[in-house]
Amino acid sequence: MQETIMQELCSSNRVLQGLEIKSARAVAGSSIHQAWKLELNDHRKIFAKIVPVKDTCKLKYELNGLEALRKFANPKVLLIPEPLGLEILSSVSILLIPWLNLKAGNQTNLGKGLALLHQTSSEEQQKCFGWDEDGYIGAGPQPGGRIENWAECFIELRLKPQLEIAKKWGLETGVIKKTLSVIKCKLEEHNPQKCLVHGDLWSGNCSTNSHNLGILIDPAVWWADREVDIAMTKLFGGFSDEFYRGYESIWPSSKSASKRLEIYNLYHLINHANIFGGSYIKQSLSSIKVLDND
Repeated sequence: MQETIMQELCSSNRVLQGLEIKSARAVAGSSIHQAWKLELNDHRKIFAKIVPVKDTCKLKYELNGLEALRKFANPKVLLIPEPLGLEILSSVSILLIPWLNLKAGNQTNLGKGLALLHQTSSEEQQKCFGWDEDGYIGAGPQPGGRIENWAECFIELRLKPQLEIAKKWGLETGVIKKTLSVIKCKLEEHNPQKCLVHGDLWSGNCSTNSHNLGILIDPAVWWADREVDIAMTKLFGGFSDEFYRGYESIWPSSKSASKRLEIYNLYHLINHANIFGGSYIKQSLSSIKVLDND
């Protein structure tokens, strides 16, 4: 991080005003952002996520998502970092959150915390599924909007936009229409509660700490069927038996949940195919074939 940016950040952020950044060290980020570990002269450590100013909306969406999750999280079992500010500087925008000492450990509380978050948020009695603002799923778009019917919401706001992008790598219009028709029929049989979901729940976006609290980061939140979170945990792996036992001990899954796992994970496979191509295209086509022949 350049010295001028650090000085600008200290003068603009309420948490950092009057303090000095003793060190700023680059840490693992992603293809869409840089990340830094800031050490302050009052011994605090802060995580800084940095994007070009033109991508500020991505950090705003993340900040809003963290605050929404915090509203429903039980701090006895689940830690959601509190945003310390989003600063729009001359050349970059920076989201600040407390530095988290992540540690691979027992995932029981992570499972319990997710279940409690789903359960508590469902008591809000939201009228519609969806989210009020456009968001992102990784580097991919996640359109905003609100729709009362679950099948219509998942198809119109999640699957269809990704499938339209997939035409660029060769997904045929006829295949898209058939797949959406099949999925609509399957989801019309399901009437889930409206829960706030993390939305991008793979193992890289969650962890535990030394106190075995579960931790969730990098959300892609929306009001949805809680099964979309659980389904994604099974897409790329990394979740232990303790995680699932913890979840089930709070809010057991529907006996029919396995019937929708392929549907919900198709959204993420298509998104990955649209962003990365390669083997994700083959996986997406295979998933579509399974759904069409089921």
